[in-house]
Amino acid sequence: FKQALFYGTGETKIEVPWEKDGTIVLWKKEFEGVCKQVERLYRETESDGVKRAMGRFMTSRECKACEGKRLKKEYLAVSLRGEGRAKGIDELCSTPIDEALDWVRTVEVLDDRKEAMKGVLAELEKRLSFLDEVGLGYLTLDRASGTLSGGEFQRVRLATQLGAGLAGVLYVLDEPSIGLHPLDNERLIQALQRLRDAGNTVVVVEHDEAMVMAADQVVEIGPAAGKYGGELVAQGTPAEISKLDTPTGRWLQRVVSKVNSRKRKSAFELTIKGPRENNLKGEDVIIPLGQLVGVTGPSGSGKSTLVDGVLRRALARSFHRAKDEPGKHDGIEGLEYLEKVVIVDQSPLGKSPRSNPATYTGAFDLVRDLFAQLPLSRQRGYKAGRFSFNVKGGRCEKCQGGGAIRIDMHFLPDVWIECEACQGSRYNRETLDVRYRGKSIADILEMNIEEGREFFGAVPRLSVIMNTLFDVGLGYVRLGQAANTLSGGEAQRVKLACELSKSAPGHTLYLLDEPTTGLHYQDVQVLLRALLRLRDAGHSLIVVEHNLDVISVCDHLIDLGPGGGVRGGNIVATGTPAEVRKCEMSLTGKALQDFTS
Repeated sequence: FKQALFYGTGETKIEVPWEKDGTIVLWKKEFEGVCKQVERLYRETESDGVKRAMGRFMTSRECKACEGKRLKKEYLAVSLRGEGRAKGIDELCSTPIDEALDWVRTVEVLDDRKEAMKGVLAELEKRLSFLDEVGLGYLTLDRASGTLSGGEFQRVRLATQLGAGLAGVLYVLDEPSIGLHPLDNERLIQALQRLRDAGNTVVVVEHDEAMVMAADQVVEIGPAAGKYGGELVAQGTPAEISKLDTPTGRWLQRVVSKVNSRKRKSAFELTIKGPRENNLKGEDVIIPLGQLVGVTGPSGSGKSTLVDGVLRRALARSFHRAKDEPGKHDGIEGLEYLEKVVIVDQSPLGKSPRSNPATYTGAFDLVRDLFAQLPLSRQRGYKAGRFSFNVKGGRCEKCQGGGAIRIDMHFLPDVWIECEACQGSRYNRETLDVRYRGKSIADILEMNIEEGREFFGAVPRLSVIMNTLFDVGLGYVRLGQAANTLSGGEAQRVKLACELSKSAPGHTLYLLDEPTTGLHYQDVQVLLRALLRLRDAGHSLIVVEHNLDVISVCDHLIDLGPGGGVRGGNIVATGTPAEVRKCEMSLTGKALQDFTS
């Protein structure tokens, strides 16, 4: 029955009742099968919606015919000999770039083919060396582009420019050091300096200290964020900037003399048994609960595989009944000590521009309830729904509560213009008549969080949310600011504030993958205060991080390595940052030594 239900009855026909005009007629037909029907709809449909719906029931798996190698056996049989052993194209592509580079340099070619192969091997060696120079030696050549981080993708494109030999070009890079271990940064900086020395101009938006110190000129924009920023605060060499009393100046002149050496006691532990996904070697990973735990190591050492590929997916299955299959492991012990798991990443707050900080944190529900209790609302019979811009009643119907109308420009990007009916307020005139302390519901959405904090100071539940948003450094953000206009760091801090404002008694585990991406040192300190508040409230936090300001204050570190790719996946060191700093095999330990020297 199961086989027939999923894969159909083949040529065997089954009896099916068919009702028409009250008459039931029995007729026979083949049953296609649920799985085959999903595959057919996914393959034949031209609708993105149907594709997405069918995709929910599908997952990818290795092709049994080629065993995931993609090519026919005839082509896989062709091999080249290097370093004493032969490799086919599939084996070469599954080798980390730095190892592939060493192998290509030793390829043995028959004398009668040397002339023909000479140019090909030289070009292949050159391109592999460019990828290795920008810190991508740990990636394999067959790595899917969709799995690359933003920083990795930028570095791949940068590698293509290193070999172009162009001059007089302006290169603009946005945080290319994302995902790089501090000790890998030096190679990236050298690659950028090569472009500069070739007669090009390189402009880098960056928060990495080593990158800023290596710049010829630093342009600082500020002094703060949002409406408090946008000014040219300072410009000059790193040495000149470090003497100024500006956010970046104070950052560059700070002195770090020590890292956390205090051992924090933990009553319970979470143990990942035998993780073997990708390059992980199967060593049990013990995570103390009730602490800020940092997972560190060079790029490609297995950090994200361990935390995201194995732990997050296993926890999502256990707590949220998610469908994603976790990476290979033997099990997780200690789940009984957790009541909730929260992923705090830099993904957008919502898919729609209608989502905003007020709706995400639940503050807007409280504001609408407050407006519904006002005398004019009671007199007119307005409920809380009247003050929603997502449903009919109180919203402006011309723009359907969006405040702006989209103009389709066909072959050009769409243009948004302010709705002339509501002047961008989202609501109709009757709804805007209702005011709380002189402010309409539209005025509330236009307030920034700092103003909202003062305005709702006497409303206890709203005051808690506003204060937590302000405490994580979002005082400049408007309550009604569209979620798709927030940066990744801002979205992340909204999520943290949402968690901080809750008074849930249960033990929660928070997972964060490089939370400092895109954050200035000043913002990193704000983020750290929020993380430590969660820890002090009795919760557990696991942070995958390269930022030494975060690593140095963690209670416990799990350092993977010692290198990336096949040279990674081992637990090199565990303990406090002070203990890891003493480990000679640990690249993170060496980076901590340099950080405090």
